[in-house]
Amino acid sequence: MSEMSVEELEQLRKKKLSALQRQMSDEQRSAQMEQQLEQQKQALLRSILSTEARQRLTNLKMVKPEFTDQLELQLIQLAQQGKIPIPLADEQLKKILTQLQSRKRETTIRRR
Repeated sequence: MSEMSVEELEQLRKKKLSALQRQMSDEQRSAQMEQQLEQQKQALLRSILSTEARQRLTNLKMVKPEFTDQLELQLIQLAQQGKIPIPLADEQLKKILTQLQSRKRETTIRRR
C-alpha cells in the first residue's frame, strides 16, 4: 500500500510539473505577443511622427503612460484613416495635445 501511494505521489508531482511548464510556456507566449505588438506599434509611430514629435511623446510617456498609450493608438488610427498629415510635426502634435487637454474637466474647490 505504501508503494502505491509513492507511485501516486510521483504521478501527482509529474502532473503538477507539466501543468507549471504549460503555464510558463503560455506566459512566455503572451509576453512575446505583447512585445511583438509593441514593436509593431513603435514602427508605425516612427513612420507617422517626426523625430521631434516622437521625442515629445516619449517624454510624455514617462509622466502619463496610460494617457500616452491611448494617444498613440489614436494617432495610428487617424493616420490610417488619412486624417492627419504624415509625418506629423511636433507643432501639430502640440496642437492635438492642447485640444485634448482642453477637453478635460477642471475641478475647482470653493471655500465658503
